Parts: sequence; C-alpha cells; structure tokens
Amino acid sequence: MTFSIVATSSEEWGVAVASKFPAVGVIVPWARAGAGAVATQSYANTSFGPKGLDLMAEGIPARETLGQLLEDDDGREQRQVGLVDATGTVATFTGSECMPWAGGRTGQGYACQGNILTGQAVIDGMAAAFEGSEGDLVDRLLAALAAGDRAGGDRRGRQSAALVVVRDRGGYGGYTDRYVDLRVDDHPQAPAELARLFETYDREILIRDDPILDSTTELITELQRRLKALGRYAGEITGTYDEVTRRSIEDFAGEVNLEGKTREDDRLYESVVREIRDITPDVL
Repeated sequence: MTFSIVATSSEEWGVAVASKFPAVGVIVPWARAGAGAVATQSYANTSFGPKGLDLMAEGIPARETLGQLLEDDDGREQRQVGLVDATGTVATFTGSECMPWAGGRTGQGYACQGNILTGQAVIDGMAAAFEGSEGDLVDRLLAALAAGDRAGGDRRGRQSAALVVVRDRGGYGGYTDRYVDLRVDDHPQAPAELARLFETYDREILIRDDPILDSTTELITELQRRLKALGRYAGEITGTYDEVTRRSIEDFAGEVNLEGKTREDDRLYESVVREIRDITPDVL
C-alpha cells in the first residue's frame, strides 16, 4: 500500500514515502541523525522504527539490524522495511505475503521498496531518479518519489505523502535534528502537493540560497528609510549600522518568520533585506 525510499548523503538521513492510505507520515518514516533511517510499511510494525534506530545508533549495521527486527516478529512475511545506517549501508526486505506487486532494490546509500504497486517500474524509476539527480538529499528524495508516482505508484491511487530529513542540530533553532519534516495527510495528488509544500518550506524556512551582504552605508541607508516608512525605525537616516538599526531589523525579521536569519556580526542575510524590500516597494 506504499512506496518509499530511505537514503543518506553528506551527514543527512531521510525518508520519502507516498501511499493510498491516510497520514502515511505517522507510520512509515523514522530517522535520527547519526543513527540512520527506517521505512516500515505493509501491515507496518511501527516498533521497527524506534527499535531499528536504537540498534543502528549502537553501531549495528543495517542488514544485521533488519535481521534482529524480523527475528522476533511473527508477522514478518507481511512486512516490508527499508533501512540505511550511519555509514550508508542499506537493507530492504519484502515478506512473501505482501500484496503484489511488491519488492525493493538497493543502491549506494539508498533502498527503495513498495507494495500494492502498478509494477516493478515504480521501484526502478525511483532508483534511477535518485541515482541520476543532483542537489541535496532532500532534492534527490523528492525526485525519487516523483519518479515513482509517474511510473504508476500505488495501484489503488494517491492519498498521502511524507518527507523527513534529519541532520545534527538541523531543526528549528538547532534544538533537534529535524531538518525537514513535512506531511500531506489527505490529498488527491499527494506527491505533487508534498513537492509544492516543500517549495514553500524551502523558500521561507530553509532559504538554502541566501547570500550574506556587507552592511555598507548605501544598504543601511536604504533599510533605515524602508523601516522608517513602516514605522519600524525611529532613528535618523545615517547609514550607520548602529544598535537601534540592528534591533529594528531583528524585530522585523522575527515578525516575518526570519528570526533564524539574524546575525551577531555586522552583516545581513539577503533574505531579510529582500523581505524588507518586498514589503516597501514604493520606498526608494
């Protein structure tokens, strides 16, 4: 009832998944920075997620972890699971009682698996897309999921999708490892909706392409004028990046969800400058 990919790249681990099943993100994807990632599906034994991560966090390779998970599971032949460990070793398993088409394949740093699919082309398409795509892990996971969907995906249709990517201190404020954790719980075009949702998250939260600008007199003069027009700066137009100007910019950034884009030095992220300009298009 699901197709998924688990993968790792550059100290990140992640899972992308789609299914004709509501809220698949609650069940299938599990990941922990420094440990690995797990996708548990097909009459899913959700204990495989935390147990698998605990085992891999202890340094037990993915294949051995898989063996331990299945050993004590009486329903193993109905299960399907994919794992990638901290070192990039992968494993996938499809029980003999999984509904057809069911199967999986592995490659360097990834494992794809699915059941109740339109055919093997779904898994082959996912693998080819992951291997052939460029960018960060999150981009490659989304490319794989989209390829699986184009190849037919779940033969019953579409309903939900999810994307999880973890890395050390990757979460909001650096407090957790949740770099990306997005879910589409009920949508007729769930994989496409997940991609759209990530575009918004990427643009407004991750802002991966965000040059750092020097606080030149010209730039600070412009920002002081724009913030003054908004009623957010009460000082003189001096072009000096003083404490009053800094506080005004930081307060503005916090209000527009860019609090993670403030700096302690005398430089500014382009995203903050761009947001101020976008809100004050008529101020020169």
